[in-house]
Amino acid sequence: MNKIKLLYVENIIIRKAKHVQQKLTFFLALENIGYDKQVDIFWAGEDKIWQQLPAQYHSMLGNGQEYWSASVTTSLTEELSLPGNIEFNIRYRVADNEYFLNNDNNNYRSEADSGIQLTDKQPLQNVAFENQLQGDKQTIDLTAAVDQSFAATKVTIHWTINDWKTSKETVCEYQRCYWNKTFHSNARNPNQYGTQLWVGKIHHTELFNLKYVISCENNKQTVWDNNEGHNYSFQREQLKVLILNLHCYQEENQDKKFTTIANTINDLDIDIVCLQEVAEYWNDGQGDWQSNSARIINDRLSEPFHIYHDWSHLGFDKYREGVAMLSRYPLSNHESRYVSDSHDIYDINSRKVVTARAYVPYIGFINIFSAHLSWLEGGFQEQFHRLREWAANNKNDDVKATLLCGDFNITAGANGYQMVVDSGEYEDQYLAVNKQGVFDKIFKVNDAHWQDLLADDYRIDYIFMDKDAQLRATSARTIFTDEDYGRVSDHCGYLMTFESL
Repeated sequence: MNKIKLLYVENIIIRKAKHVQQKLTFFLALENIGYDKQVDIFWAGEDKIWQQLPAQYHSMLGNGQEYWSASVTTSLTEELSLPGNIEFNIRYRVADNEYFLNNDNNNYRSEADSGIQLTDKQPLQNVAFENQLQGDKQTIDLTAAVDQSFAATKVTIHWTINDWKTSKETVCEYQRCYWNKTFHSNARNPNQYGTQLWVGKIHHTELFNLKYVISCENNKQTVWDNNEGHNYSFQREQLKVLILNLHCYQEENQDKKFTTIANTINDLDIDIVCLQEVAEYWNDGQGDWQSNSARIINDRLSEPFHIYHDWSHLGFDKYREGVAMLSRYPLSNHESRYVSDSHDIYDINSRKVVTARAYVPYIGFINIFSAHLSWLEGGFQEQFHRLREWAANNKNDDVKATLLCGDFNITAGANGYQMVVDSGEYEDQYLAVNKQGVFDKIFKVNDAHWQDLLADDYRIDYIFMDKDAQLRATSARTIFTDEDYGRVSDHCGYLMTFESL
């Protein structure tokens, strides 16, 4: 596909007893070529005053594509007229690149109160659909826009709540009057651009499991909108977990980088952060909480998280060095302990791990460990053995998942990584999302030559999740690189999202 395409624009005027409003909605599909992206609609009404309207992420489309949308509503007052007919174009910025959609330099146009205008020559388009299910909602309304020239005779929603083992059909009704659900009122002219609206309703107690596609028939053929082969479904609320080694106060512009980390946590709505090489001034071994890097980052969040921290040893001859976790959700069952043979605070191979249990409302209890283990020759083997035994002893029927997070100082595919694989208990979640074939050969079928598949994978930071977890990873990305939020450490950060099974 093109880097960006416009699927439809909606232009309606809503008339109520005491006021009149005009609502503009733009719905887009774009190629996900980077994470730090910005999409803007530039539009002008009949007054020819250009305005900038930021678009927002809506949902996943699949095949590396995303849906984005933008909407604005204006009210008629004595001082301000409605926009009326509009013209507009679109800009997509990602990294240092810009892409424009401007109808071959002629701008797009939409006339006042013209309803929905399909713009990508598609005969059928799911419109105004929700991307997340709110609360305990058990009924949804769906609207299909159909090009009038298709001469549709029937529009049907095909849906399932058991992944197509069985399915049902809901026949849609042609909507002769344009009903706007947002404002609970009618607009005059739904078909000015030759677009028909067909509506259907699905009621079920398990809508979170719903998948659906839409078919449209005429006397000669049937066309489908199946979200480009991925079905439509509701996205479950995502748990976002970040791991990052902070480099123990060794960065230039260190204070600015702490702010960058905090701003990124805010910007990406991260829920849990596991930090390593967390440092505070040594102060004759007494420490200095005010200089603690995890505390500083936490204090700079828009709303400070729950925090748990402990230190292991003297780092760089001037810091108490340790690990920490920050959590949007309450933490309980706090514990820290050495997993290394050495407990000597002057020994760099003295390694302490912290753990806590987070209660995530839409998932349940999760056990989280923030770890910074030694390299193989420094004691990784015994440290990992103690860590997984500790994690196993902390599990119970209420715990939905155990996450071992942090810097493990073992390269993917090397001997230490082999230990994790051979344990048969934990799986590398970055691979689970980004390299499905490799993941399967390593953790599912134990391919004899799986190490060769990781020859170019130099990660030493991981989230290992227990194989019995009631979560699954849905995305994994590398941040704090030159291209994505900038470097803040000698390590990259890894951000992963999870949803309940």
